Amino acid sequence: MRDQPVQQSRKPFLYIVVCAAGIAGDVGKLITAAQQAGWDVGVVATPNGLGFIDTAAVETRTGYPIRSAWRLPGEPRPLPPADAIVVAPATFNTINKWAAGISDTLAVGILCEAYGFGIPTAALPYLNAAQAAHPAYRQSLDRLRGMGVMIGSHRPHEPGAPGAAAGFRWEEALELLTPAPGGRA
Repeated sequence: MRDQPVQQSRKPFLYIVVCAAGIAGDVGKLITAAQQAGWDVGVVATPNGLGFIDTAAVETRTGYPIRSAWRLPGEPRPLPPADAIVVAPATFNTINKWAAGISDTLAVGILCEAYGFGIPTAALPYLNAAQAAHPAYRQSLDRLRGMGVMIGSHRPHEPGAPGAAAGFRWEEALELLTPAPGGRA
């Protein structure tokens, strides 16, 4: 019997898509929880989302550059392919563009393609009640659910409410992606 090369089993890879919301600066909580749960993690930020996170800290924690813009032809892919995707915080703007198939940023483009690739995707909405009252938002959530996207339970907060981020459960994203015993996620 010949010696067989040892196959390296790689950790599953999780993309965290970060949108522009005040709570985005806490994405390290989700990164840490995902890594503790056995995921390798890369972050994709919307262009405006970049201003809400500490890019150096996120890149140090994940070991990967944050993606926010498309690669040029011939440039290597900076992240491995995603095994799952979490959008957190998922803003009103991103949810509506994603549901409508408006792929005008790398982040939303990745989300639109994820459906076609069958990549499990979870979203943790974070928006205020005035935005959530708009009929497009409910229609967008319905469309995303119909596409198989798992939507978190965080309730919209009052506009300008202090402490609105206090009840945001970053770990819910991982709970949504974890299959229930004997069934699907």
